[in-house]
Amino acid sequence: MEPPELIEPEEITVDSEEASPADVTVEYTSIARPTKKSISLCESWHAVIRTMIEPFIKYTTATLGKPLPLLRSPLSSCTAQCQEQKVTNLLCLFFDRDCDCSTLPQTLISHGLFPTAPSQPRMAVSVELLSFYRALFERSCDAINALAAALSTYYGRRGFRVTNQNGTTVKDPFRRGLSQAAQWYAILQVEVEKQVDSILQRCRRLVKPPAVVSHSHHPPSSSPPPAAEQEPLSHTCADILIQRCPACFGGVLFGTSLDKGGDIHVAMDGNFHHRHRRSAGDSPSFYEPSYFLPKAQVDTIGRRIAQARRHPSKRTKSIVPDEAIDQCEASYEAADGQKQKASTDGFDDTGLMALICRHDIPLFFANIDTPGEQQKYSVTLIDHLFSLLPPQANVVVLYDVGCVLARSLCRFDIFDQAIMSRLRFATTAMHAYGHEWACQLVYNPRLITGLGLSDGEGTERLWSRFIKLIGIERVSSRQRRIWLLDQHAAAIGYGLRTDLGDWARRRLKKGVREQGSAAQEVLDNGGVSIAELQEQWANQRAAQLSIRAHAPMKLKKELDTVLSLQAELDTTTKVIQVARATIERGNVSPGILDALASMERSHARLITKAEALYSSLNVHEQFPELTNVSLDFVRTLLMARDLKINIRKRAIGSFFEWDKLDRAVGGKDKPLGTKLHQQTRKAIAKRQPALMAAIRKYNAYCEQLSQLYDPSWAIPLPSSLPTKLVDLRNDVSLMEDVWIAPSPGETPRWLEDADVRDGIRALLKRERCLEEQRRLGLEADNMCRWFGHELSAIQVALRQSENGNYHLILRQRLEAILELQERWPTVLCSPSRYSHQAQVSIQLANAITGASLPPLSWLSPVVVDDHTNSAEDEDMWGVTDLLGPDPPDLSLEPEQIALSDVLGVGRLDDQDDLELEAETLSQELNIDCTIDLAQDVNLPAITTPIIWTPAGFPRQTFLLNDISILMSPTARLNDTCINGCATLLYSAFRPTAASCAILSTHDLPRIRFNAEDDVLWRNLSWTQFWEKPIWILPIHRSLPVGHWVLCTIKFHSRQLFLFDSLAQQKPWRNDIKDIMRLICRLSSMATRRLGTARQDQGDWTAYPVSLEPSQTNSHDCGVWVLAQMAAILRGYEVTGIREHDINHFRHFLYVLIHRVAVLT
Repeated sequence: MEPPELIEPEEITVDSEEASPADVTVEYTSIARPTKKSISLCESWHAVIRTMIEPFIKYTTATLGKPLPLLRSPLSSCTAQCQEQKVTNLLCLFFDRDCDCSTLPQTLISHGLFPTAPSQPRMAVSVELLSFYRALFERSCDAINALAAALSTYYGRRGFRVTNQNGTTVKDPFRRGLSQAAQWYAILQVEVEKQVDSILQRCRRLVKPPAVVSHSHHPPSSSPPPAAEQEPLSHTCADILIQRCPACFGGVLFGTSLDKGGDIHVAMDGNFHHRHRRSAGDSPSFYEPSYFLPKAQVDTIGRRIAQARRHPSKRTKSIVPDEAIDQCEASYEAADGQKQKASTDGFDDTGLMALICRHDIPLFFANIDTPGEQQKYSVTLIDHLFSLLPPQANVVVLYDVGCVLARSLCRFDIFDQAIMSRLRFATTAMHAYGHEWACQLVYNPRLITGLGLSDGEGTERLWSRFIKLIGIERVSSRQRRIWLLDQHAAAIGYGLRTDLGDWARRRLKKGVREQGSAAQEVLDNGGVSIAELQEQWANQRAAQLSIRAHAPMKLKKELDTVLSLQAELDTTTKVIQVARATIERGNVSPGILDALASMERSHARLITKAEALYSSLNVHEQFPELTNVSLDFVRTLLMARDLKINIRKRAIGSFFEWDKLDRAVGGKDKPLGTKLHQQTRKAIAKRQPALMAAIRKYNAYCEQLSQLYDPSWAIPLPSSLPTKLVDLRNDVSLMEDVWIAPSPGETPRWLEDADVRDGIRALLKRERCLEEQRRLGLEADNMCRWFGHELSAIQVALRQSENGNYHLILRQRLEAILELQERWPTVLCSPSRYSHQAQVSIQLANAITGASLPPLSWLSPVVVDDHTNSAEDEDMWGVTDLLGPDPPDLSLEPEQIALSDVLGVGRLDDQDDLELEAETLSQELNIDCTIDLAQDVNLPAITTPIIWTPAGFPRQTFLLNDISILMSPTARLNDTCINGCATLLYSAFRPTAASCAILSTHDLPRIRFNAEDDVLWRNLSWTQFWEKPIWILPIHRSLPVGHWVLCTIKFHSRQLFLFDSLAQQKPWRNDIKDIMRLICRLSSMATRRLGTARQDQGDWTAYPVSLEPSQTNSHDCGVWVLAQMAAILRGYEVTGIREHDINHFRHFLYVLIHRVAVLT
C-alpha cells in the first residue's frame, strides 16, 4: 500500500561510465523519495504521539470491559473552565455505533478517537476500530484498502455519504485518513509498550540476583581454558534474547562443549520472495525496528569479509574432504553469493535473511539488498548474536550451506578465535540430503552428536507465515515494508513463546517417546550389541571421510568427459547396428556396404582413442591402492560412482516435485493453479526418462562389475538401484557413494550386513532422542526460572506508586504471565514448581517494595457457551466420521517423504497429534470363510498378452509383465492388476456381484484433480452406478510409500466401510473427504443427466472394517484389497483370508486369468 502524501517523484539521470562522450545515453527513472513536506509531517506525528500516551492509557483504563459511552457534543478536555475555546468540526468513524488545557489530539484520544492528521485533522477514527484492525493485521496482512472500501460501502448502505463542498460524493473518502490513523496508532501502541518495558527492565534488575554479565566479542585479558575443559560458568544472555525465547536464552549455566551439542541452537536461511520494488520509493523513517539489523552494520561486516579475503587463505585441516564440500557448493544456489536470485533493475531490496531459535521464534533479520545470498548477511547475524551472549556460551548454527560457510570462516580471519572456538555449523535436516554423503557425516544434524532433534527447518515455517505479506511488501515504501515485517515478527514471536509448553509436550511425545521407542525396539531385536554398533559406526565414518574415498576434482572433470564420450559412442554403436541389420535384410549395392564398413572402422578407432584417453588419466598413480586391480574394473567402478552421484541429485529433485504436486492436490500446500500444475507435470515427465536411463546404465555398470570382479581385490561391489521412484525413495543405499578403495581383510560389517546398518540408524536415532530429552529438561528449567523472574518484576512494578498510570497495562501483562502457569508445565517441570514460583514472586515483591499489591477493581471473566461443536456445524458433506475429529495435518514434509530421513523416521511436525478412538460396529460383520482358492489347480505359464471384453465392461488387457507381477510372491500390484482382477472377480461371482458397481483406481484421482463432468461420465457411465446400492472403490495412497486400500460405499445404510490391511486409521481422514466429494458429484451428475433421485443426502458414517493389521510385509496390500473385494462381491462384508493364504489367493487370481486365456 502506498503511504499517502509521504513521497514525491523526482527524476534522476543515469549515464554509462564506459561509453564515449558521443555515445552517452541518458535514462530517466522516476523514483519516489521523501520530501521536506513528508519529513515535516512525520516529525509532527512523532511529537503528537508523545503527548497522546497518557490520555490514551486513561481512556483504555476507563473503558476496558465496559460498554462504550455515548459521546456528547461538543467534546472537551478542559479542566480549568476556560471561557475561550476553539471549536473544530470532524468526521468520526466509530467501530460499533480546544482550549489551553489540552490539544485537539489529546482531547480526541481521551474520548476514544484517533486523529488522521497531527494538526488540524478533519477526521477521527474510533480507537476500538483501530485496535480491532491491529489485532487482525497481526494475524493476516496489511489490508487497509479493503477496510476503507468496506467502511465506505457500509456507511453508504446505511445512508451516510461523504461529500465535498460542492455536494459531490467523494470517491474512496476513508483510505488516506484511515491509513494514517492505523499506522500512527500502531506507533502509539509501540511507544506505550516501550514505556512499560523500560519500567519492567528496571524492576528486573531489582529482582534478579547480582551476577557478572558480559556480552562482548573480545576475550578477557587472560584467555580462559577451552570450553571442553572447563565447568559451565554462570552468566546470562542479553535481556532482548531472554524475552524472545526464555527456553533457549534463559539459562544461567553456559559452557557445554560443542561436541555435546553446545548451549544454544539457532538456524538461518535466506528468502528472495520478500522483495521491494524500486518504483515504490521510500518514506521518512517513522519506526525503529527491533528485529532488523541496520544496513550500516551489515555493510561493515561486508567490508571486513572483503578485507579478510584479500589475504591468502589459511591452510586448515578439514574433517570433510574439500572435494565433497566443492560438490556441495556447486549444488546449492545459496552457496553462490554472486548468483543473481532477484533482479536489481526493478527491486532495491531483494530478500531477507532470518535468524531463529530452535523453537522457530524469530530473533533477528537482515535486509538483503544484493542480487545473491552473500555471506555478509549470515555472518552479520552470527556476529550480532554473539555480541548478546555471555563469553562462555557455545552455539550451533544450522544453515542449508553450513559446510561451505564453515570452511570459509576457517580459511579467512573473519571472526576472531574467541568466537570460532564457540561456533559449530550443521546443515538443516531437509537440505542435508542434497549434500555429499561425506558432508552429511559431519554436518547432518541427524548423524552428529549433541543436536538432539533440532532440525533447523523453522525458517521454512517462518517463511510460510510471512507469505501473505509478499504482495503488499513490494508496493509499500521501504520504511513501511520493514515496519510490516517487524510487527508481524513480533506477533509471531509472542505467539510461539506462549506456545512453548505445547511445543515441549509435542516434542516429548512424537520425538523422545515414539521415535525413541521405535529405535530401541530395533536395537533389541537386531542381535548386534551396542558396543559393536558404535565401533562399526566409527569405522564407517572414518572410512567414508577418507580423502581416498573421493576422486580429485581434476580427475572427476576428466571422467565426466570420458563418460560423455562413452555415452555418445554407445548411441552411435546402436545406430550402426540397427543400420547394418536393416541394410542386410534388403538388396543393397556393395558401395553402401563398404561405406558402412568404413563407418564401423572409424567408430572402432574412436573407441580406441576413448580407451587411450581414460588410460591417460593415470588413475593408478592417484589411487596406488588400486594398482593390482584390473583397469577395466577401476574405470567401470569410477564411472559407476560418478553416475550414482548424478542419479542421487536427479532423484531428489524428482521426489521433491512429485511430493509438491501431491501435497498441493491434497490440500497441505497452496494449490498450484492450472498453469503451474501443468508445468510441474511437464517437468516431471521431461526429467523422468533421463533418470530412469541413468539408473539402468548404473545397474548395467553394477552387473559388469560383478562379472569383472576378483575377490582378491577386496573391493565391496555396489548394489543396483530400483527403477521405480517409490522403491528408490526408500532405498537407503541411494545416499551412499560407491566404494572405490580396497577393504583389507573381510568386508566391513557396516557395508555388507543389513542388521548392522539398521542397527546403526536405530542407535543414532536413540542417541538423538536421549539428547533431545536432556535439552528439553534444561529448557523446562529455563522457562520456569524466567516465569518466576518475570512475574516478580511485574509484581514489583505494580506495587510502585510512580507506575500508577500504567497499572492497567501491567495488570494485563500479569494476567498473560499467569496464563503460562497453566500452559507451560510438563512432565519435566511440574505445575507445583510454577505454583511455588508464583508464591515466591509475591513474597519477593513485598520484600523489595515493602508494600502489598494495591487494591484494584478487576474485571470478572464473562463466560460464553462454546457453540463450536454444534451439530449444525458438521462437515459440508454431512459425514460423521467415527474415526474421530479431524486433527491438524500431520503429513511429512516433501523432503522427508522423499528420503524418509537417513535414520528412517520423519522430522517432527509442529502440530499436535490427536489419538484416534475408533468405534466398533454396532452389528456383527459377515465374514467370508468359504471361498475356494483352487489351490490344487496346476496351470501352464501364459506366454502371450491377454485382451478380452467382458460383458458390461470396457476392454481389458493383461500384459506379460502384469501377469508376472501378479504371480511373484513379493511384487506389489499395479493399477492394471487391480482394475483387471476386479473385472475377473466381478465376472466370476455373478449374479451376487450384480448389485455392486466397481469403480476404477483412476476415479478418485479424477475427483481430486477436479475433472470435468464429461470426463467423469465418459469413464463411469458403463458401471450404471446410479442403479447400484453398493460401490466398491480401490484407492492408492502414494505417500509416504505406495499402499492400496479399499472403501465400500453402501447407500441404503449410508455407511462407508474402510479396509486397510495395515489397519492404519489416520490417513482415512483426508480420503473420506475426497470419497464424499466423489459420492456427491456422481449422484448430482446422475440426477442432472438421468433425472434419478439423489442417493447421497443425509448423514453418513465411516467405519474401519478391522482394527488389527492383516498384513505384516510391505508388498501384499494390493492382493489384500482384491481379497476384500472378492468378499464384498460374494455378499460378505469382510474377507476371511489370513496372511498364510494370501499367496494362494494370488494363485486363484492367476486361475481366473488362465480361464480368460483359454476362452480368448
